[in-house]
Amino acid sequence: MTDSPGKAGSMTLSRVSPREGDPPITPELVEDHGLSPSEYERVLEILGREPTYTELGVFSAMWSEHCGYKNSKRLLSLLPTVAPWVIQGPGENAGVIDIGDGLALAFKIESHNHPSAVEPYQGAATGVGGILRDVFTMGARPIAILDSLRFGDLDTGRVRYLFSGVVKGVGDYGNCVGIPNIGGETFFDRGYEGNPIVNAMCLGLMKAEDLIKGEAEGVGNPLMVVGARTGRDGIHGATFASAELSDDSQASRPQVQVGDPFTEKLLLEASLELIKSGHITGIQDMGAAGITSSASEMAGRSGNGVEIDMDLVPVREPGMTPYEILLSESQERMLVVAKSGSENEVRDILAKWELEAEEIGRVTDDGLFRVLEGDRVVAEIPSLPLTEGCPTYEREGVESEEIRELRCTDLTRFNEADADQSAAFLKLMGSPNIASKSWVYGQYDTTVRTGTAVRPGGDAGVVRLRGTRRAIAATTDCNGRYVYLNPRSGTLAAVAEAARNLVCVGALPTAVTNNLNFGNPLKPYIYYQFREAVLAMAEACKLFETPVTGGNVSFYNETNGVAIYPTPVIGMVGVIEDVDHITRHAFQNVGDTIILLGDNTDELGASEYLYVMEGLVAGEPPSVDLLRERGLQHAVLAMIQHGLLHSAHDVSEGGLACALAESALGSGENPLGVEVTLQDAVPVLPLLFGEAQGRVVISCDPRSAGEALVFAKRHGVPCRTIGKVVPSDEGFRIDGRATTLEADVEILAELYFRAIPNLMDGARPS
Repeated sequence: MTDSPGKAGSMTLSRVSPREGDPPITPELVEDHGLSPSEYERVLEILGREPTYTELGVFSAMWSEHCGYKNSKRLLSLLPTVAPWVIQGPGENAGVIDIGDGLALAFKIESHNHPSAVEPYQGAATGVGGILRDVFTMGARPIAILDSLRFGDLDTGRVRYLFSGVVKGVGDYGNCVGIPNIGGETFFDRGYEGNPIVNAMCLGLMKAEDLIKGEAEGVGNPLMVVGARTGRDGIHGATFASAELSDDSQASRPQVQVGDPFTEKLLLEASLELIKSGHITGIQDMGAAGITSSASEMAGRSGNGVEIDMDLVPVREPGMTPYEILLSESQERMLVVAKSGSENEVRDILAKWELEAEEIGRVTDDGLFRVLEGDRVVAEIPSLPLTEGCPTYEREGVESEEIRELRCTDLTRFNEADADQSAAFLKLMGSPNIASKSWVYGQYDTTVRTGTAVRPGGDAGVVRLRGTRRAIAATTDCNGRYVYLNPRSGTLAAVAEAARNLVCVGALPTAVTNNLNFGNPLKPYIYYQFREAVLAMAEACKLFETPVTGGNVSFYNETNGVAIYPTPVIGMVGVIEDVDHITRHAFQNVGDTIILLGDNTDELGASEYLYVMEGLVAGEPPSVDLLRERGLQHAVLAMIQHGLLHSAHDVSEGGLACALAESALGSGENPLGVEVTLQDAVPVLPLLFGEAQGRVVISCDPRSAGEALVFAKRHGVPCRTIGKVVPSDEGFRIDGRATTLEADVEILAELYFRAIPNLMDGARPS
């Protein structure tokens, strides 16, 4: 383990004195603030004295895992972040890429896991609010939201409570602000029993020249807080998010912020008008650690200092101390650097939107983060040690022997299974992980702003760009079971599936934002999982030419010492050059030829089949060949761009049988049947339900099938015709060498579309 403290040096800042009534600084208080003894020694070295209580709170927040990335920053530096189309990479509120025609896309994903575990509605709602602000502070208008959610099994009341609260929180906030939710994922597994995962992603559109950054530029320029007033909600939210949960975590409800989407909508419009007005030089969301992080980060990025007076901050509650004001995470607030002399213009713009704008300080040239309470200096800290100088660590990473043994579980006995495969298929189609998530996205407005071209339920969401022929596609992907059993191949699979989902709707994968959800990194097996995942992500993103423009690390996702599955969620965006190329996952026409791209294998490890039928999370997850995945991407895009395909759908959870059923059922409005024959010399269960990677099911006019096969072979992609689309009354049928799987389409539809509603109504489907 090594320490990287920064280069600030020691300073004696004698003007600072403790406030009357503040607690004395004791080892116990330091520990309660999440600082190790060595980190506290570093604080003493930076200040040249003992910190005040206010300063201790500032260091606690800024050196928390949530803000400081102390256990992840070194590994994250290995990710590819540069490409000709990347305008803004990691380090700002959101990443920005060039998408042509003078337009740019700002996008990012972030977590709100801990708050959602103790207060699901507000935790999820404020997660959406925070990611919206990250995007519009870049000067981009939000155009779409995606949500990546994970919960325990739906057979307990607590999980159903968390699930319903999170979904309602996501939906209510996005609906009120008027941003369509175009996709994401929802997954259920006992591995998330103690900690739900709530990751929110936002896309925003802007003109490239309108980009603005969160920097405190211009010595003497005023700092203004705009938007809502500051209250006591969310104090120490960043520190709360940097610790494990326990049975006592309900006591942390005061650290969960409370959102107001109607104020957020006003703040969105006011912020965009401010940016266009030319009256400001920088703007920053007050997210984790509130004023502390926004002011210190803006100062750190610019190399300047800031001086702020707590007596000038508009507050909701009387008697708030500087400590409380600095660390409050009250929502719908921004910190703005106005041009000197433009203060009244800023106030006028905010007043137009019925919001406040108050001057609370100024930009200085001394490189210090200085906090006043009237005439008293209550904190004075060099800015860079708070941000760039956060201690960073490389930990020991050792694989868990228990997990290794699970991965080495012998699954060959399932190759000789003689169970009723049709019955197993029906049970899988009723599994919440396979079944339609319409219960979720039915609570979201998916078409507001009228740009949505592909709604939730397909491989990726798609939004048209008005005034152009282009569209933007986005997806979130990760199978935590895969990563749990094999962090490296599981993460490769997450990146590869995200790319497959984009090409299936006709988009070229372009860039990535990631949300890395893990347990306690101080545990060697957790750090091993994290290290392997980051290394795999770097490998895949380099090969796919999808640079990582930013994201979020969420550690300490544990309850009573039990960690979630490691879940590195990949948020990937892609560009569709012509809206005529937008492709959907559902079969379109009776008589169309069905073609399988990619190879069926005998891999059954980590599958939904094992979880549903055997209660097992075991075996080696499916392997990933990145070069073959790249060839598959190019082949599918070439076929789509030549107008050959009527549908394209990635094969993932539930395997080939379930992928065919999903394409047959579509949205439920026009279900179709299939007649498929599989001649592979592969055991029945892996053939039907194995989750081998690198496969896509496509359909096309029979007259185009030969040309489609030629395109696939030209790109080195295994391919073959496997069947045809038939009317729904002819049923769903797969014939193999050793099995025949049959199902009635109406029964399939009932299971698929009613599974989650029935569980949420308390009745498990038969």
